[in-house]
Amino acid sequence: MAAALPLAVLGLLLLGPGGRGHAEPPRDTLREELVITPLPSGDVAATFQFRTRWDSDLQREEVSHYRLFPKALGQLISKYSLQELHLSFTQGFWRTRYWGPPFLQAPSGAELWVWFQDTVTDVDKSWKELSNVLSGIFCASLNFIDSTNTVTPTASFKPLGLANGTDHSFLRYAVLPREVVCTENLTPWKKLLPCSSKAGLSVLLKADRLFHTSYHSQAVHIRPVCRNARCTSISWELRQTLSVVYDAFVTGQGKKDWSLFRMFSRTLTEPCPLASESRVYVDITGHNQDNETLEVNPPPTTTYQDVTLGTRKTYAVYDLLDAAVINNSRNLNLQLKWRSPPEHGYVHYQPAQDRLQPHLLEMLIQLPANSATKVSIQFERALLKWTEYTPDPNHGFYVSPSVLSALVPSMVAAKPVDWEESPLFRSLYPVSDSSSYFVRLYTEPLLVNLPTPDFSMPYNVICLTCTVVAVCYGSFYNLLTRTFHIEEPSTGGLAKRLANLIRRARGVPPL
Repeated sequence: MAAALPLAVLGLLLLGPGGRGHAEPPRDTLREELVITPLPSGDVAATFQFRTRWDSDLQREEVSHYRLFPKALGQLISKYSLQELHLSFTQGFWRTRYWGPPFLQAPSGAELWVWFQDTVTDVDKSWKELSNVLSGIFCASLNFIDSTNTVTPTASFKPLGLANGTDHSFLRYAVLPREVVCTENLTPWKKLLPCSSKAGLSVLLKADRLFHTSYHSQAVHIRPVCRNARCTSISWELRQTLSVVYDAFVTGQGKKDWSLFRMFSRTLTEPCPLASESRVYVDITGHNQDNETLEVNPPPTTTYQDVTLGTRKTYAVYDLLDAAVINNSRNLNLQLKWRSPPEHGYVHYQPAQDRLQPHLLEMLIQLPANSATKVSIQFERALLKWTEYTPDPNHGFYVSPSVLSALVPSMVAAKPVDWEESPLFRSLYPVSDSSSYFVRLYTEPLLVNLPTPDFSMPYNVICLTCTVVAVCYGSFYNLLTRTFHIEEPSTGGLAKRLANLIRRARGVPPL
């Protein structure tokens, strides 16, 4: 009996809370989402959100084991008695006029605002220590946060989670607008994800693609939320968000058609095995400003409608946990294509060849009455060869005028006349039929100012160089090619003899 007791105790341990027989359900969950939104400007915005919820009171319970919730952030909550923490790193500025309202707004640079528990006695000391720790976690310059750039707002920053009180003395806010966001900030941010960047939506987070965008913003939000409907207990929620805007012209595509591979140079192969939900949403709402319709390939199995920022939106939903979404090749590459209506016209574009032929752009469109149509073309300035500049380059370079041809209804033309008796009007208004006439208009030529070098310096250099070369070359050439001859003295001729006769007659010595 004495020998059987240790075995019985061992069996109870194996079947206890840590064994397979009575394993406790996980107290934390992970949900990952990606929203792809075609913007009115033709660009595409991608918003990632990774939400980790942990059913644990980190400030009252002694927590020693972390599963999905990052241990580094969990220890900050308990050590510094945090109520909420909001940290963002943003590069660029969200262009609301061209892109519409954003899902998540953040200022340029680094932003940090924290709500502390009312049990904190020295908020300024905790705020300083917390900013230094966060600086090390995210490889940022948050250690430069001090009293000179820290404020305590009273109205603009309310708690986003559960708040027992709104005493703003426990709130601190700071912004570092000069903070430059780079890969060193993205790498520790990705390491906080349960699957890092190995599986799920996080495989798309490739640094060289995310930072080659017009806008980049990554953030961390920690707040307490209700665990049940009655809110008898709380849970901690960690939201890691990342928003980027891909510019078609910056990437050199010049088209509004997109795909996951074109944006991220990768595709989705599998969901994160630790995630309870993994979905991709594509905004397919209605038409854009050019009356074009959006087509998504592969077609979605389900759609979702919601009112977002006051506008009803329709989203195509792709659930990565559904085996039918990812095909047999384990590859999901969503493609977004814009389809124009057939009556919109056509566009004929012939690109230029450098120093061989110019650009040609022809558009056949049907314009409604009393409307204004604008056609804009983006271009890049380049330097010409110094021999290609005109004698007056500072005046600028001319672009040929545009040609507008139209078939105008005859009701807006001049009154019918006898064309045979009026040959001038017949040549001015050549009627194709009885209902309309053809007219061609020309726009004003465009004057473009290109970068122009200072031609006075090359002129001075050329003159000085030519002068030096001419003097040096002429001198050396004369020395190398000139020959010298010694003339022998002669005895004299008839003139010398006559002169000596005259000198003798005068009594002067001869020559």
